[in-house]
Amino acid sequence: MALPAATLDHVVINARDDMDRAAETYRRLGFTLTERGYHSLGSMNHLAMFGTDYLELIAVPKGATSGRLDLLTYATGLNGLVFGSEDSAATYAAVSTAGVPIDAPVEFTRPVRIDGQDRDARFRTVRMKAGVPPYGRVYFCHHFTRDLVWRDEWRHHANGVVAVARVMIVEPDPAAAVRLYADMFGSELVRDIDGGKALIVGNARVDIVNEPTLRRQFGDACPHAEGRTAYMAGLTLRTTSLAKSARALRDGGIAGVVDGNDRLVVPAAQAFNATLEFIQ
Repeated sequence: MALPAATLDHVVINARDDMDRAAETYRRLGFTLTERGYHSLGSMNHLAMFGTDYLELIAVPKGATSGRLDLLTYATGLNGLVFGSEDSAATYAAVSTAGVPIDAPVEFTRPVRIDGQDRDARFRTVRMKAGVPPYGRVYFCHHFTRDLVWRDEWRHHANGVVAVARVMIVEPDPAAAVRLYADMFGSELVRDIDGGKALIVGNARVDIVNEPTLRRQFGDACPHAEGRTAYMAGLTLRTTSLAKSARALRDGGIAGVVDGNDRLVVPAAQAFNATLEFIQ
């Protein structure tokens, strides 16, 4: 049975129960966000849509007593790495046959208002079992209604971002951690990098590195580990123009931005505990 292709669907910033502040923060960072959506599973979200992938802010309502209360058990910050699937049943069969600890597919919906009419966006996800891996939630997402999610009017951002180029994960033993992805997608997609391992995911990559390596790259811009030894640390975002990104960050009043010749780095403290790197 063929393993699934490695494609990036989206990444998730966990706002716990503080969605208002998260949405304001990411708008100040120069992202155009979709209207607030409410999943049938009990969570709510805003999306920043790019060319073929997107960034999701997720939370539960303040005072919630039901629904996705598991979000309150995770730290604030980058918490979800989501791969694409065009056939979730086949993905589940292939990945489970490969011995990956994975749960059966779950289907849910989210109302979307398009041209004044409410439509239901439908999804089916296939998730790694809780705690696998230890640094966050990893799963596949099958979109049944892509036309309700990837819409041109939502793809224009003041910061010029058009894609997620890299997801950064901290793990004490990157070689052991990357085996999960080698089992899911094939070992030929795994590369050696300084301080860790990389998984090639279409035009993006997932870097799994030890904490000293992350700190050499980002210094004080790194996220607060909150006692964790393994965690999702941040994102590299591709923009059409670093000058445009810099202008959007200035206009948003984002403090502490590190301006390099070929990148801009937003400290995690300014982006809901996720380090953001902009490249052109």
